Amino acid sequence: MLSLSLASMFIFAAFYSFQPLLPVLTDEFGISVSSASMTMSLATISLIIGLIVLGFLADRNGRVLFIKLSILFSIIPMIFIPMTDSYIVILILRFIQGFTLAGVPAAALAYISEEIDPKFSSMATALYISSNPLGGMIGRIVTGYFSEIQWQFALYIFTIFGLIVFLFVLFALPRSKNFKPSERTFKEDIKGFSYHMTNPTLLLMFGLGIVLQITFTGVWTYLPFHLSSEQFGLSLDTISLTYFAYGFGVIGAPIAGWLSSRFTLDRVRLVAILVLIFGVALTITSSLIIVLIGMCILCFGFFTAHALTASSVGKTAQHLKGSASSLYLVSYYIGVASGSTLIGPIYESWNWNGIILTATILPLIYLVFFLYMMRNITLK
Repeated sequence: MLSLSLASMFIFAAFYSFQPLLPVLTDEFGISVSSASMTMSLATISLIIGLIVLGFLADRNGRVLFIKLSILFSIIPMIFIPMTDSYIVILILRFIQGFTLAGVPAAALAYISEEIDPKFSSMATALYISSNPLGGMIGRIVTGYFSEIQWQFALYIFTIFGLIVFLFVLFALPRSKNFKPSERTFKEDIKGFSYHMTNPTLLLMFGLGIVLQITFTGVWTYLPFHLSSEQFGLSLDTISLTYFAYGFGVIGAPIAGWLSSRFTLDRVRLVAILVLIFGVALTITSSLIIVLIGMCILCFGFFTAHALTASSVGKTAQHLKGSASSLYLVSYYIGVASGSTLIGPIYESWNWNGIILTATILPLIYLVFFLYMMRNITLK
């Protein structure tokens, strides 16, 4: 679990390392906000492709191999990105990196379910999921801090961190003992995906994953622009400290599991989504303290809702649970790409107020639609 948690921390730190750099990239390369956000959205698109391709290969060739290779090959773009002064080359390297990053999330949960004693697998899963926001927090804070000095230096720090994690995982992660290669063909896997795409309940869950992530990513992506504006005038290294709010996301997944065992999962998820929306709404104020409180509430609500939605997908899918979870991850990262880039024109036209209006109305509308459709499905 220590190996998997460290691997997850590095993967998510590398993935989200560019989010605080968007204001720096717009200035350094003379590009628009939407163009700068392509460093996130292109990496997300290739990550989605990697989740499908590497998940398929890991089912046939083993989990451990792809976890190790994922860490190793994810380090390489970190070495070359600081050496180039071409924004196009940076985008190409980020696209390649997104694909290589997918190996860990594509194989880790399956490894846990196969190798960890069933009595402790739920706790192991919660620990693994908690390491995701922790890695995202580290990635954002480190690059945000060095953005005022030399942002390329942060990537070299992640290169060293990645090498240390790789060596630890290489020697410490136990070999699979219970792995059984899948004998399904690629065509049969595609059939499994199509089977889930005809399940209305799962489709609603996938849609919820997209909407939650659009809201979450949209707010965090454009927060540095908002806090560095004349209204607040914060430096980027100071803004990087706001990512400590992710600490509330780290505890969100375990608390979600604890609450759902005492109340119904649907009720806890509903409250978590409303908490998320409340946190977003608070950030429209001109008070920096209230904005920070709102971001903490936002993180707690999002990761609680995300953990419970992922759990719902596993319980709803009666067959081929692995492919159902993969589709949820795909929808989750479609939300990341959409929140990074598609929200860009809204910020450029209406600034922060446009972002907050979108991030509050979108989940509210979908929540009403979700509850209405779930009620109809239950009645049938």
